[in-house]
Amino acid sequence: MKKFILILLTTVLFISCDETKKVIDAAGNVQLSGTYNVVTVGGETVQNNNPYITFTALDKAINGNTGCNSFFGKYTLDLYALSFMDIASTEKACDQPIMDVENAFLQALRNTGSYQIQDGVLTLYSKNDRAVLLTAQKEKNSEN
Repeated sequence: MKKFILILLTTVLFISCDETKKVIDAAGNVQLSGTYNVVTVGGETVQNNNPYITFTALDKAINGNTGCNSFFGKYTLDLYALSFMDIASTEKACDQPIMDVENAFLQALRNTGSYQIQDGVLTLYSKNDRAVLLTAQKEKNSEN
């Protein structure tokens, strides 16, 4: 009888942990939803062409503009782990300083391992050393 109760309690514990994780992931997706205007990339302030990224929680999709080209892709969220995949973009050529920002922006997305949102500021951190890759301010009209 004791073994049965122990197995039952263990099963309930695992199921409740899985459900808690699902709730936390759903809340993270909702919190992340919206459009963010990029402020810094690689420690440099972005001054021209206003790159932005939009998160759509329903299908875990991203899209936006690098300052030159449009891009789109998917993201996965697991607690505070965030990663981007299948990122594709248009291939318009722009002046070199704008292309430098675009390249750094797309590289930041590819290297993202985690994130934080505080006071409407999204910060993306690298997979390896948690260095800040990018910061972006959430648009006021996209807040939930």
